[in-house]
Amino acid sequence: MQHEVKRSRKLLLHWREMAKLMGSIKREGITIVPLAVYFNPRGIAKVQLGLAKGKRKEDKREADKARDWQRDKARLLRNR
Repeated sequence: MQHEVKRSRKLLLHWREMAKLMGSIKREGITIVPLAVYFNPRGIAKVQLGLAKGKRKEDKREADKARDWQRDKARLLRNR
């Protein structure tokens, strides 16, 4: 008899903090991301939350270019 692993859990916030997070998610397409998990002396887990925005198409292209260049550079140095 163990507890349900994937059960929903309460998010303990003040209602203004909750409203601010929910508003930013709905309006701007921002995602809430867990940054760190802490355990206090009583064994209760605390999660540090952050707001994150996804990459735009231009940013993804630049990241792909940089990744491709690093791969080509490593290949050239290895074959040298």
